[in-house]
Amino acid sequence: MIRAIVLAAGKGTRMKSSRTKVLHEVCGRPMLWYVLRTLRAAGVDEILVVANEELEAQIAHFGVGSVLQAQRLGTGHAVRVALERLEPRAEGRIVVASGDMPLVTEEIFRSAIAALDAEGDEGTVMALITARMPLPSNFGRIVRRGRCVERIVEVSDASADELEVEEMNAGIYVFDEGALREAVTHLRDQNAQSEYYLTDTVGYFVSAGKSVRPVPAPDYLHVLGINDRVELARAREEMNARLCAQHMRNGVTIIDPRTTYLEPELEIGPDTVIYPNTAIARLSRMGTSCVIGPNTRLSYARLGDRTAVRESVVTDSTAGSDVSIGPFAHLRDETRLGDGVHVGNFVEIKKSKLARRVKVSHLSYLGDATIGEDTNVGAGTITCNFDGVKKNETVIGRGVSIGSNTSLVAPVTIGDGALTGAGSVVTKDVLKGERVVGNPARPLTKK
Repeated sequence: MIRAIVLAAGKGTRMKSSRTKVLHEVCGRPMLWYVLRTLRAAGVDEILVVANEELEAQIAHFGVGSVLQAQRLGTGHAVRVALERLEPRAEGRIVVASGDMPLVTEEIFRSAIAALDAEGDEGTVMALITARMPLPSNFGRIVRRGRCVERIVEVSDASADELEVEEMNAGIYVFDEGALREAVTHLRDQNAQSEYYLTDTVGYFVSAGKSVRPVPAPDYLHVLGINDRVELARAREEMNARLCAQHMRNGVTIIDPRTTYLEPELEIGPDTVIYPNTAIARLSRMGTSCVIGPNTRLSYARLGDRTAVRESVVTDSTAGSDVSIGPFAHLRDETRLGDGVHVGNFVEIKKSKLARRVKVSHLSYLGDATIGEDTNVGAGTITCNFDGVKKNETVIGRGVSIGSNTSLVAPVTIGDGALTGAGSVVTKDVLKGERVVGNPARPLTKK
């Protein structure tokens, strides 16, 4: 059985934030979210997070257990607190990871687990990830003895020669559970920080004749820990590049990945083209052959095939296939557009339903409205949906022609095939096929 302890109790003082460090976001998700997702993908059966007070209050959102480290006395102390919560498992494996490493890959975890269980290494009780990092660095230095690790020296305790070592401890470990439980009881706080270092388990194992296997990471960026907002921005850049590359390999054209901002768990169909300065967030989905951007933001947007959104904002809304939105349109609050709808420049639509082939081409506001098929809404039309107390609905039928600069004072219903003249202020229901003009709008009379 493989279980994981995730160390996330640090306050992250260098972030200079009231928010605990691991809750800061990388591409729309807390950095802790990435670590937990990757551990699960690597085959970890159970995860326990060592948390501080703020994180423990929110840990239920992540679907894992937690244990509070009330006194932060170092990584060794944190692991000991976690082990007291975990029921012992014979022949178990314990992965120890940091909650501030969102770029770590599934392959890195799997390689560390495999190193512990490699054939011919029966005496190996610990495997750890190492990385060659640019100097200077605050990571602990790896001191080797042949193919094995002899000890890890923390920067605060390192000599001048040890500080020149380029192979460093990435902070990811896999232990034989029984060996770990024994080792943590022998940790001491005799160091510059007066803390219990988990890395001191290396020396304990070596002195007992056991082996500690180093597992080099392919790229130090994969094990980059985040301590301040500069490193947070760097991690965000790397993660965004990965997300763009993933979608491009799946058939999406991204004109400029450096100015395209994506989040995990998006669905983007093949042959979609994304233009620069576009952000797509919150589980958005789009079909094939869409055109998104430039200068566009989508958040929980669901788009059909061949839909175009240019220089616009779509949040919490749905559009069908062959829809055209923008430039400079804003859709929000569960707006739903049917197939073939056209929403033009400087149009805002809020919590409304537009059926197939509706056109709203210019400078209009539609709020709390339901509009039937093939209706045309003229430039400057607004639904006056708020009476000072509540929002009211406007219902417009099929094949209606709404003249330019019409004000529809809700609640109001416009029947199928009706017409409103330019500049009308409609305060009463309009019958099917009726034509109204004026302020207030009145039916036209035949002469």
